[in-house]
Amino acid sequence: MKPKAAIVILNWNGKHFLERFLHLVLERTPETWARVYVADNGSTDMSVSWLKEQFPELPLLEFEKNFGYTGGYNRALRQIDAEYYILLNSDVEVTPGWLPPLISYMDMNPGCGVCMPKILSWTHPGQFEYAGACGGFIDRFGFPFCRGRILTSIENDNGQYDQPVPVFWASGTCMVVRSDLFHKLEGFDDHFFAHMEEIDFCWRSLWAGFHIAVIPSSKILHVGGGTLPNDSPHKLYLNYRNNLLMLYKNLDKKERFPVMTVRFFMDLLSAVAYLFQGKWNFFGSVLKAHCHFWKMRRKLTRSYGGSRLSLDGLMYRGSIVLRFFLSLKKITFNTLPM
Repeated sequence: MKPKAAIVILNWNGKHFLERFLHLVLERTPETWARVYVADNGSTDMSVSWLKEQFPELPLLEFEKNFGYTGGYNRALRQIDAEYYILLNSDVEVTPGWLPPLISYMDMNPGCGVCMPKILSWTHPGQFEYAGACGGFIDRFGFPFCRGRILTSIENDNGQYDQPVPVFWASGTCMVVRSDLFHKLEGFDDHFFAHMEEIDFCWRSLWAGFHIAVIPSSKILHVGGGTLPNDSPHKLYLNYRNNLLMLYKNLDKKERFPVMTVRFFMDLLSAVAYLFQGKWNFFGSVLKAHCHFWKMRRKLTRSYGGSRLSLDGLMYRGSIVLRFFLSLKKITFNTLPM
């Protein structure tokens, strides 16, 4: 019988992660539940030859160059037949029993288009991990945050977010997507290349009438920063540019102008702050992001078309940035008036 799900690991020069984590994915994934694939984005670090030698039976999709997260997964998932796609980063350690709660939730909730597990730090397993933590949200100006992570402030996992709940976005570190929804929405937006594409996809899924969920009974450990380090000017550029692209595509027409005007001035302040810190590369990244956004915006397909779902409780209607920096004490997700 064909497995219900396909786990697809997108690799780009991540041989060291595959050596450490791939065997655990295979050992901790029942074959009756899912089949594991690796899609390689033109790696030059001997990843492909190592995979062929160590796992000759493992399905391997090879691409001639690095198409990014968006292009790599779009190309891979067009070639794979399964009811659910599970997109899994190569720098992830899955825990025993991680998969059944995710698949069971999707089976029992046909209105759920995307779900994710709880994501903990691989280096500090008692803490949430930055890229997704226990489910993602955004504020009205497009800044993402999570249950367990507000901007740079990361909480310890004390079971405070162990209930499955609807969220605004699921992390691309590990996300389960209905294949028919993925293809209906034409996959990820290739303009993004990498970063923020999963938030854009989840926002489009909400407009399509599906909800997004986090299932904390499923846990994974994430290294993070495996492709681009957190202090990379290029990563900063992609995050700023893609966040603007996402807002332009998905905001209601009534909100687009006022929200993006405020964002322009917020980003300008951010750029000036980098300048005073002597971070010239970061300053340039913010300016380049805005310049490229204005050039790219006319190529975008607008997503907004009305939704059967309310965004109440999924979008913080204030500024998470201002609340974070003006608060006299540490803020956590469960203290926010969502």
